[in-house]
Formats: sequence, C-alpha cells, structure tokens
Amino acid sequence: MSTPAPLASGPQGTDALRPLLDTVLDALDEGGRARRGPLPPGGPAAVAAKVRHTLGDALPDHGDPDALHTLVRLLAETATDPADPLCAAHLHGPPLATATAADLAASALNPSLDSWDQAPGASELEALVTAALAHQVYGDPPTPAPDALITTGGTESNQLALLLAREAHGAGLRLVHGANAHHSLPRAAWLLGLPDPVAVPAPAGTLDPAALDDALTRLPGPHLVAATAGTTDAGLIDPLPEIAARCAAHGARLHIDAAYGAGLLFSDRHRHRLTGLHAAHTVTLDLHKLGWQPVAAGLLAVRDPHDLDALHHRADYLNAHDDTEAGLPDLLGRSLRTSRRPDALKIAVTLRTLGRHGLGRLVDQVCDTAHHFAALVHDHPGFELHQPPTISTVLFRPAHAPDTAVAAVRRTLLTDGHAVLGRARADGRLWLKATLLNPRTRPDHLARLLKLVEGNTPG
Repeated sequence: MSTPAPLASGPQGTDALRPLLDTVLDALDEGGRARRGPLPPGGPAAVAAKVRHTLGDALPDHGDPDALHTLVRLLAETATDPADPLCAAHLHGPPLATATAADLAASALNPSLDSWDQAPGASELEALVTAALAHQVYGDPPTPAPDALITTGGTESNQLALLLAREAHGAGLRLVHGANAHHSLPRAAWLLGLPDPVAVPAPAGTLDPAALDDALTRLPGPHLVAATAGTTDAGLIDPLPEIAARCAAHGARLHIDAAYGAGLLFSDRHRHRLTGLHAAHTVTLDLHKLGWQPVAAGLLAVRDPHDLDALHHRADYLNAHDDTEAGLPDLLGRSLRTSRRPDALKIAVTLRTLGRHGLGRLVDQVCDTAHHFAALVHDHPGFELHQPPTISTVLFRPAHAPDTAVAAVRRTLLTDGHAVLGRARADGRLWLKATLLNPRTRPDHLARLLKLVEGNTPG
C-alpha cells in the first residue's frame, strides 16, 4: 500500500527530499525578491489579506501538489528577514547557513530526546555540547562538573532557574531582581506561586548593588537574586562581581540572565565584560541571539549539577527502573518537556565548524558595527545618542522630537516596508533601538538607515 506522500527519512528519504529542497530554495528566492525589503509593505491588514488570499482553504478536501512552493514563497514574501541589514529591531539574529542545514537533518531524522531509544546518538551529542558550554560559563570544572540543559530560549531558562531555586530553598523563596530585568523573571515567580518579587532600582539602566544590599538586609529570606548580562532594551550588563559579592555576604542564591550577553564568552576582546558570571548558581544563555542559531537554541547552565535532581521524573514507558539499571540513559530529567527536538545538533555543527575563535570574530564584528553606528549618530546634528553601546544595541532618537514623533517614524518605516527598528524607554523618553546582530551590515547600510529615519520623522 503506497502512502500519499513520501517520508523524509528511511531508505528513500534523501531521494524524496532532494527535489523538495530545490522547490523550497526556489520559493525562498522568489518570495524574497518579491518582498524587496526587510519586511513586506502595507502593514498588518495588507499582510493578513495576502496570506488569506494565497492560503485559501487551510484544510481542503483534496490536496494541492504545488502547496510547498506556494506557501514557502508566501512565507518569504511576507516575512521579516533578520538577514536584511535594515532589520535591526530585536534580539533575533540571522541564522548561519550551516546551522540551518543541520536543522534540516534534525527535522528529517526527527529524534525526540525524552528517551534513549528515540535518540541514541543525539542524546550523547547533547550531553557533550551542554558540558562544553557549561565549561565556557564556569571555567575549569570543579567536582562535580557543571552542567547545562537545552531550552527553547531565555524565558524557559529563567523559569527553570526559578524552579530549581524554589526546590533548593522552599516555596517561601523571594525573587529580588533589577528594575531592568527581563519580564520573564517576575512572570516565572507568578507561575511558580512564589511570593511577590521585589524590583531593585536600576537608575543607570543596571542594577544598583547598594540598593540590592539594602533589599537583602531588610527582606526576610531565602532570596534569589536575578542579575542581567545584556538587557533587552539597551544591552547593558549589571555589575556582576559586586552583585555576586553582595549575594555571598547575605547567603543569597544568584541567577544571571545572560541570554543576550553570553555570546561575549566566545570573544577574547569582550569576554572580560562577563567577569563574575561564574559566581552564579544558574546562568541563562540564548544562542539564537549572539550565536546565530535558528530558533530555538537556549540553555540553562548550572554550577552544581545536583540541582538538576529536582527535575527527576519517572514514566515507566520512558525510563523504567530496570531499563536504567541495565544502562539505558535516563533523559526525562533533562527538561520539563517530554518530546524535544535535537537542538544540540545545529549548535554542535556551529561550534565545530567555526570554533570559539570563529564565533568570537562574529561577535567582534557586530560589536564594532554598533560602535560605528553610535559614532554616526553622535556626529549627526539631527540625532541624539543615548550612550555608547555595551554590546551591539544602540539607542538613538531624532533630536528635539517628541515621543509621539519617535513612535510615528518607527511605524512609518514598518508600514512602508523600509526598515525594522525597535523601541525602548530610557531616562523617561522614547528611543529608537537598533539591535545589530548581522555581521554583514556595512557602513553604507547604517548611513542609509539614519537617512530613512531622518526623512520620515514628522516635522
């Protein structure tokens, strides 16, 4: 009995995929050329109408053999392309081709890392990759060696960090975080039923150690302090050594959200900015930011691997006692998820292909690009620079423009499909945000971006 469509793996899998890959690549090319910019013009209503018209019936009675080409072309034409130099709004970087190709193999073979018999090689690969990245965070391993879990990104990593802290210190654990912290941290406290978190002032955009010391002194413990290495709004890094010292003095547990900043570990020029990272009990990393991975590629590094014992769970069909006693690895405690993609593969391919120095060069390039852009803004009489970049984020605004004009120019550029800039509030004002994660962005692209903002700012 024949199947209505070929499978991606098995004896004929590669033969089935080859012509489909040509179809996908042709459709990506056609859609990108039809878009003619970093995002489709027309705004939400126009994009929605285009998608509805092209898709038609989402579940027709009879299939369309051209659906792959039609819908991939549609996706490309209506996408926001993070590889376009004028797409610079979010911590959403362009993925490396080698990582994307590796992701195809992961999808074709479809291992699921909830039991060894579904992912024999992938499970060992994941263990080796996570150990290597934990070593980057914590240095020469103590005994027992630090570990890391692969997650869907910074939000899941932060939630896991709070869960592990709660299991170690009890349900009365109080989260103390900077006012600059990512929204996922207080949200995780709510999800886990912890006491209301306490936000410590961050008057210069980074957590104030003196205010932290005061909070830890007056608040009953136990405490989990969450610091940030790479804020979402401006890419700022909290004073990690001072924060670690205050935590040690008060017996507080420390988590560092380095979803953005952890990529600096690859750079010999910039890794010193993360001094103090190794003092954290847990650290969030996110390699679909400064790691150029397809989403998702998050990690949570753990200094003491025994903290992960809290995630142990028994499901007889996945990790029966007699199977684990016979030597089959138990994978269920490596995540709160059951079915899991082998996201370690694309990370492993990237690490092996580029090495730390190759990734470090990419990090250096985007940091240099940010400093170049900041200099252009600073030297232009029509713009105001918030401050020099810490990593690769630049906040700027048209000089003397009200907040309404700053918001309007961003929306105009989005609606016209010309550029994608973010927005951030700092010092009580609204700023345009350029998050520069594309190592191929050139000075002429940056000059064009400023010209677009200048030419579209309401008078």
